[in-house]
Amino acid sequence: MRFTLTLLVIGLASTLSACNRGADAKSQAAAAPAVLVAPEDVFTVKPSALAAGPLVTGSIQPERKADLRAEVPAVVMAVHKENGQSVQKGDLLVRLDDTSIRDGLVSAQEAERAASQAFDQAQRQSQRMKTLREQGMASAQQLEDAEIRRNTTQSDLSAARTRLVAARQQLQRTEVRAPFDGIVAEKKVSAGDTAQVGKELLKVIDPRSLRFDGLVSSDAIQSVKVGQAVAFRVNGYGKQEFGGKVKFVSPTANPMTRQVEVIVEIAGDAPARLAGLYAEGRIEASSSMALMIPESAIVRDGERAFAWRIKDNALHKVAVTVGDRDTRRGDRVVKSGLADGDRLLRHPVATLKDGQAVKDTASAVAAPSAPATAEAPKTP
Repeated sequence: MRFTLTLLVIGLASTLSACNRGADAKSQAAAAPAVLVAPEDVFTVKPSALAAGPLVTGSIQPERKADLRAEVPAVVMAVHKENGQSVQKGDLLVRLDDTSIRDGLVSAQEAERAASQAFDQAQRQSQRMKTLREQGMASAQQLEDAEIRRNTTQSDLSAARTRLVAARQQLQRTEVRAPFDGIVAEKKVSAGDTAQVGKELLKVIDPRSLRFDGLVSSDAIQSVKVGQAVAFRVNGYGKQEFGGKVKFVSPTANPMTRQVEVIVEIAGDAPARLAGLYAEGRIEASSSMALMIPESAIVRDGERAFAWRIKDNALHKVAVTVGDRDTRRGDRVVKSGLADGDRLLRHPVATLKDGQAVKDTASAVAAPSAPATAEAPKTP
């Protein structure tokens, strides 16, 4: 009997202690200063499109690019553009020494002039022999010799003109010009360098033609189609997000990596400095509607997750179950715990208490680092 009474007393004490703790929590929440929240501090839960699809990795490459190389062996006299400078089609970029080539051009011009004079003389002689033959004053052999000389000089003139055209082309090759509007991506030579045939001089790209050359795992290639949207980020540009559409899907996979090449056309004007940088994103192969909340609104406590809901001018700590993460915005899918239209604190702080009063303000009162701030208690 005494043992039973002892248990009863202990149970009553535990109940009273729990009630006291609950009362203390409520009293602390009631005593805590009200939280001032501005419109930018509150997030309203609503359904959003959740994109899903395979991962695509690769680099940003220009579709229009030109590696300008030396076509004649010569010394570099001047380089007129530096890395990053814009160029217009036809602009002179590199000038090579043309001294020996110009001498060859003069020689070819003189040879063409001499061949032209010889042909004119042979043609006139052939015409005279033809007239004399008709009058019976020249033999057939003489006429034939005149015609042979005319034909020979005509061939020599054609060869001389061909050499003259080649000499002019060689002279033009000493001036390297921009093939299209763009920018200088890489300068490979300086004044004084010796350029052999085939040596790379400059690299010019068109920044308006950038594309994302990516690779997709062959396991997921069945879900990739031309025209699908792609969201990706570029290494070096932080959280800035770029978009585009699938332009080409290779019909074959790489025999070594078993990955499939995918070309993504970038939407809008991308910065020229993207060229050559690593990029990673996802192809939006499918889309569904789901309740989404920002990652910043979720409070983690071990394996559990909570959110601070604003209801009836008070804060309520609500347990939530979150799911997949949207790779485009970083938001999380809410599986349970919240409903469409719930208002949440976007950036909750650790000092908040369940049941604490909330006051809406027209503009932010707190500093940017602490958007939800408690109102100072009034002095009695």
